[in-house]
Amino acid sequence: MAVYFAERPIDLPIQVPAGTILNPRELVAAVVEGGLRVQTVRRPRVAALPTADLVILTIREQRLNVLLVVRGKEPYRGLLALPGGFVRPGESLEDTAGRELTEESGLDSSKLPLQQVHTYSMPERDPRGRIVTTVFLAIAPNLPEVTGGTDASRADWVEIEESLGTRLAFDHEQILWQTLEHARRLLEYTTIAAAFCPKEFTIGELRQVYEAVWGIGLNPQNFHRKVRGTEGFLVDTGRKRTKQPGRPAELFRRGPAQILYPPMLRPSQG
Repeated sequence: MAVYFAERPIDLPIQVPAGTILNPRELVAAVVEGGLRVQTVRRPRVAALPTADLVILTIREQRLNVLLVVRGKEPYRGLLALPGGFVRPGESLEDTAGRELTEESGLDSSKLPLQQVHTYSMPERDPRGRIVTTVFLAIAPNLPEVTGGTDASRADWVEIEESLGTRLAFDHEQILWQTLEHARRLLEYTTIAAAFCPKEFTIGELRQVYEAVWGIGLNPQNFHRKVRGTEGFLVDTGRKRTKQPGRPAELFRRGPAQILYPPMLRPSQG
Protein backbone atom coordinates (compact mmCIF):
# COMPACT_ATOMS: atom_id res chain seq x y z
CA MET A 1 0.00 0.00 0.00
CA ALA A 2 1.12 3.56 -0.65
CA VAL A 3 1.06 6.07 2.22
CA TYR A 4 1.70 9.79 1.75
CA PHE A 5 3.53 12.12 4.12
CA ALA A 6 1.38 14.79 5.74
CA GLU A 7 4.46 17.00 5.69
CA ARG A 8 7.36 17.35 3.33
CA PRO A 9 8.19 15.76 0.99
CA ILE A 10 4.59 16.12 -0.19
CA ASP A 11 4.58 13.84 -3.24
CA LEU A 12 6.81 10.97 -2.08
CA PRO A 13 4.85 7.79 -1.23
CA ILE A 14 6.03 5.28 1.43
CA GLN A 15 6.19 1.67 0.28
CA VAL A 16 5.06 -0.63 3.14
CA PRO A 17 6.57 -4.13 2.71
CA ALA A 18 4.19 -6.72 1.31
CA GLY A 19 2.40 -8.79 3.95
CA THR A 20 2.69 -6.10 6.65
CA ILE A 21 -0.47 -5.78 8.77
CA LEU A 22 -0.91 -2.51 10.66
CA ASN A 23 -3.80 -0.91 12.47
CA PRO A 24 -4.27 2.87 11.96
CA ARG A 25 -2.36 3.77 15.15
CA GLU A 26 0.61 1.60 14.19
CA LEU A 27 0.57 3.02 10.67
CA VAL A 28 0.73 6.58 12.01
CA ALA A 29 3.54 5.62 14.35
CA ALA A 30 5.44 4.01 11.51
CA VAL A 31 5.18 7.13 9.38
CA VAL A 32 5.88 9.67 12.12
CA GLU A 33 8.46 7.76 14.15
CA GLY A 34 10.07 5.80 11.35
CA GLY A 35 9.37 2.48 13.04
CA LEU A 36 9.31 0.70 9.67
CA ARG A 37 12.07 0.58 7.13
CA VAL A 38 10.47 2.36 4.21
CA GLN A 39 11.66 3.39 0.80
CA THR A 40 10.62 6.66 -0.79
CA VAL A 41 9.74 6.41 -4.46
CA ARG A 42 9.21 9.37 -6.75
CA ARG A 43 6.28 8.88 -9.09
CA PRO A 44 7.16 9.26 -12.79
CA ARG A 45 5.92 12.43 -14.47
CA VAL A 46 5.00 12.78 -18.14
CA ALA A 47 5.70 16.08 -19.85
CA ALA A 48 3.55 16.53 -22.95
CA LEU A 49 3.04 19.44 -25.33
CA PRO A 50 -0.56 20.28 -26.29
CA THR A 51 -1.62 20.98 -29.88
CA ALA A 52 -4.88 21.60 -31.73
CA ASP A 53 -5.71 20.05 -35.12
CA LEU A 54 -8.64 20.88 -37.37
CA VAL A 55 -10.92 18.93 -39.68
CA ILE A 56 -12.74 21.51 -41.83
CA LEU A 57 -15.37 20.04 -44.16
CA THR A 58 -17.20 21.69 -47.04
CA ILE A 59 -18.94 20.63 -50.24
CA ARG A 60 -17.52 21.81 -53.55
CA GLU A 61 -19.15 20.78 -56.81
CA GLN A 62 -21.31 18.28 -54.90
CA ARG A 63 -18.20 16.54 -53.50
CA LEU A 64 -17.13 16.41 -49.87
CA ASN A 65 -13.81 18.20 -49.38
CA VAL A 66 -11.46 18.58 -46.42
CA LEU A 67 -8.97 21.38 -45.82
CA LEU A 68 -5.38 20.12 -45.97
CA VAL A 69 -1.99 21.82 -45.91
CA VAL A 70 1.36 20.84 -47.38
CA ARG A 71 3.89 20.83 -44.57
CA GLY A 72 6.69 23.33 -45.13
CA LYS A 73 9.07 21.94 -42.50
CA GLU A 74 10.16 18.68 -40.90
CA PRO A 75 8.91 16.26 -39.85
CA TYR A 76 7.01 15.08 -42.93
CA ARG A 77 8.01 18.07 -45.01
CA GLY A 78 6.10 18.08 -48.31
CA LEU A 79 3.36 15.72 -47.11
CA LEU A 80 -0.32 16.56 -46.67
CA ALA A 81 -1.57 17.19 -43.14
CA LEU A 82 -4.51 18.62 -41.28
CA PRO A 83 -4.03 22.26 -40.27
CA GLY A 84 -3.02 22.79 -36.64
CA GLY A 85 -0.22 23.68 -34.28
CA PHE A 86 1.12 24.09 -30.76
CA VAL A 87 -0.68 25.92 -27.97
CA ARG A 88 1.07 29.20 -27.15
CA PRO A 89 1.40 30.70 -23.65
CA GLY A 90 -1.87 32.26 -22.57
CA GLU A 91 -3.94 30.45 -25.21
CA SER A 92 -6.80 28.02 -24.77
CA LEU A 93 -7.15 25.09 -27.14
CA GLU A 94 -9.98 26.97 -28.85
CA ASP A 95 -7.75 30.03 -29.28
CA THR A 96 -5.03 27.89 -30.83
CA ALA A 97 -7.46 26.20 -33.23
CA GLY A 98 -8.80 29.52 -34.45
CA ARG A 99 -5.36 31.10 -34.82
CA GLU A 100 -3.89 28.13 -36.68
CA LEU A 101 -6.85 27.99 -39.05
CA THR A 102 -6.38 31.62 -40.01
CA GLU A 103 -2.59 31.43 -40.23
CA GLU A 104 -2.44 28.25 -42.29
CA SER A 105 -5.40 28.80 -44.62
CA GLY A 106 -6.45 32.46 -44.54
CA LEU A 107 -10.00 31.51 -43.46
CA ASP A 108 -11.77 33.69 -40.92
CA SER A 109 -12.03 31.41 -37.89
CA SER A 110 -14.60 33.68 -36.22
CA LYS A 111 -17.15 32.67 -38.89
CA LEU A 112 -16.67 28.92 -38.44
CA PRO A 113 -18.23 27.19 -35.42
CA LEU A 114 -15.49 24.86 -34.17
CA GLN A 115 -16.64 21.77 -32.28
CA GLN A 116 -14.22 19.85 -30.07
CA VAL A 117 -14.34 16.19 -31.11
CA HIS A 118 -11.59 14.03 -29.60
CA THR A 119 -8.12 14.00 -28.02
CA TYR A 120 -5.29 11.80 -29.35
CA SER A 121 -2.47 10.94 -26.96
CA MET A 122 -0.64 7.82 -28.18
CA PRO A 123 3.02 8.19 -27.09
CA GLU A 124 4.50 7.55 -30.54
CA ARG A 125 2.06 9.62 -32.61
CA ASP A 126 4.58 12.42 -33.26
CA PRO A 127 8.34 11.92 -33.85
CA ARG A 128 9.10 15.26 -32.16
CA GLY A 129 8.18 13.92 -28.71
CA ARG A 130 5.17 13.41 -26.46
CA ILE A 131 2.53 15.57 -28.11
CA VAL A 132 -1.16 15.38 -27.25
CA THR A 133 -3.59 16.88 -29.77
CA THR A 134 -7.24 17.86 -29.52
CA VAL A 135 -9.22 17.79 -32.75
CA PHE A 136 -11.82 20.36 -33.75
CA LEU A 137 -14.47 19.93 -36.45
CA ALA A 138 -16.12 22.65 -38.53
CA ILE A 139 -18.72 22.30 -41.29
CA ALA A 140 -19.63 25.13 -43.65
CA PRO A 141 -20.97 25.60 -47.20
CA ASN A 142 -19.02 26.83 -50.21
CA LEU A 143 -15.92 27.93 -48.32
CA PRO A 144 -13.54 30.09 -50.40
CA GLU A 145 -10.14 29.24 -51.80
CA VAL A 146 -7.39 29.06 -49.20
CA THR A 147 -3.72 30.05 -49.00
CA GLY A 148 -0.84 28.55 -47.03
CA GLY A 149 1.08 30.30 -44.28
CA THR A 150 3.45 29.86 -41.28
CA ASP A 151 4.72 26.24 -41.43
CA ALA A 152 2.34 25.30 -44.28
CA SER A 153 3.79 25.89 -47.72
CA ARG A 154 0.36 25.48 -49.34
CA ALA A 155 -3.25 24.91 -48.32
CA ASP A 156 -6.03 23.54 -50.47
CA TRP A 157 -9.37 21.78 -50.52
CA VAL A 158 -8.97 18.07 -51.24
CA GLU A 159 -11.79 15.72 -52.16
CA ILE A 160 -12.20 12.93 -49.63
CA GLU A 161 -11.68 9.53 -51.22
CA GLU A 162 -10.41 6.16 -50.04
CA SER A 163 -6.71 6.61 -50.85
CA LEU A 164 -6.44 10.05 -49.27
CA GLY A 165 -5.60 8.81 -45.79
CA THR A 166 -2.42 7.04 -46.90
CA ARG A 167 -0.97 10.38 -48.03
CA LEU A 168 -1.32 12.12 -44.67
CA ALA A 169 1.42 12.88 -42.14
CA PHE A 170 1.49 11.87 -38.45
CA ASP A 171 -1.65 9.96 -37.41
CA HIS A 172 -3.88 12.26 -39.45
CA GLU A 173 -5.33 9.35 -41.43
CA GLN A 174 -6.88 7.98 -38.24
CA ILE A 175 -7.99 11.45 -37.17
CA LEU A 176 -9.61 12.19 -40.54
CA TRP A 177 -11.61 8.97 -40.80
CA GLN A 178 -12.76 9.01 -37.18
CA THR A 179 -13.81 12.65 -37.38
CA LEU A 180 -15.60 12.03 -40.68
CA GLU A 181 -17.53 9.18 -39.06
CA HIS A 182 -18.41 11.56 -36.23
CA ALA A 183 -19.74 14.05 -38.81
CA ARG A 184 -21.77 11.29 -40.49
CA ARG A 185 -23.39 10.41 -37.18
CA LEU A 186 -24.17 14.07 -36.56
CA LEU A 187 -26.16 14.12 -39.81
CA GLU A 188 -28.24 11.22 -38.51
CA TYR A 189 -29.26 12.77 -35.21
CA THR A 190 -28.94 16.55 -35.64
CA THR A 191 -29.84 19.24 -38.17
CA ILE A 192 -26.20 20.04 -38.89
CA ALA A 193 -26.59 19.00 -42.55
CA ALA A 194 -28.18 22.39 -43.16
CA ALA A 195 -24.85 23.96 -42.17
CA PHE A 196 -23.49 22.73 -45.52
CA CYS A 197 -26.25 24.61 -47.35
CA PRO A 198 -26.64 28.32 -48.16
CA LYS A 199 -29.14 30.43 -46.20
CA GLU A 200 -31.96 29.31 -48.51
CA PHE A 201 -31.85 25.93 -50.22
CA THR A 202 -33.97 23.25 -51.86
CA ILE A 203 -34.62 19.79 -50.49
CA GLY A 204 -32.67 18.44 -53.45
CA GLU A 205 -29.62 20.45 -52.36
CA LEU A 206 -30.01 19.17 -48.80
CA ARG A 207 -30.18 15.61 -50.13
CA GLN A 208 -26.93 16.19 -52.02
CA VAL A 209 -25.29 17.08 -48.69
CA TYR A 210 -26.35 13.78 -47.15
CA GLU A 211 -25.20 11.87 -50.23
CA ALA A 212 -21.80 13.61 -50.27
CA VAL A 213 -21.08 13.15 -46.56
CA TRP A 214 -22.45 9.61 -46.31
CA GLY A 215 -20.97 8.59 -49.66
CA ILE A 216 -24.17 6.87 -50.85
CA GLY A 217 -27.16 7.66 -53.08
CA LEU A 218 -30.59 8.29 -51.53
CA ASN A 219 -34.09 7.85 -52.88
CA PRO A 220 -35.37 11.39 -53.59
CA GLN A 221 -39.02 10.63 -52.73
CA ASN A 222 -38.21 8.89 -49.44
CA PHE A 223 -35.79 11.65 -48.46
CA HIS A 224 -38.34 14.37 -49.27
CA ARG A 225 -40.96 12.61 -47.17
CA LYS A 226 -38.67 12.14 -44.16
CA VAL A 227 -37.36 15.71 -44.22
CA ARG A 228 -40.80 17.27 -44.53
CA GLY A 229 -42.09 14.98 -41.79
CA THR A 230 -39.42 15.95 -39.25
CA GLU A 231 -40.79 18.78 -37.11
CA GLY A 232 -38.61 21.88 -36.93
CA PHE A 233 -36.00 20.67 -39.43
CA LEU A 234 -36.96 23.04 -42.27
CA VAL A 235 -38.97 26.22 -42.61
CA ASP A 236 -40.74 26.89 -45.90
CA THR A 237 -39.84 30.39 -47.13
CA GLY A 238 -42.81 30.52 -49.49
CA ARG A 239 -40.49 31.22 -52.40
CA LYS A 240 -39.37 29.08 -55.30
CA ARG A 241 -36.24 28.86 -57.41
CA THR A 242 -37.24 29.49 -61.01
CA LYS A 243 -33.90 30.10 -62.74
CA GLN A 244 -33.26 26.39 -63.26
CA PRO A 245 -34.99 24.36 -66.01
CA GLY A 246 -37.93 22.22 -65.04
CA ARG A 247 -40.48 22.61 -62.28
CA PRO A 248 -39.69 25.45 -59.83
CA ALA A 249 -38.24 24.08 -56.57
CA GLU A 250 -39.45 25.23 -53.17
CA LEU A 251 -36.93 27.10 -51.05
CA PHE A 252 -36.37 26.36 -47.36
CA ARG A 253 -34.20 27.61 -44.53
CA ARG A 254 -32.94 25.87 -41.42
CA GLY A 255 -35.61 25.46 -38.76
CA PRO A 256 -35.32 25.85 -34.98
CA ALA A 257 -34.80 22.14 -34.24
CA GLN A 258 -31.31 20.97 -33.21
CA ILE A 259 -32.08 17.27 -32.77
CA LEU A 260 -33.74 15.07 -35.39
CA TYR A 261 -36.55 12.87 -34.13
CA PRO A 262 -36.97 10.38 -35.59
CA PRO A 263 -33.33 10.29 -36.70
CA MET A 264 -32.27 10.20 -40.37
CA LEU A 265 -30.42 6.89 -40.24
CA ARG A 266 -28.18 5.81 -43.08
CA PRO A 267 -29.82 3.12 -45.25
CA SER A 268 -27.19 0.57 -44.21
CA GLN A 269 -28.38 1.02 -40.62
CA GLY A 270 -32.05 0.58 -41.44
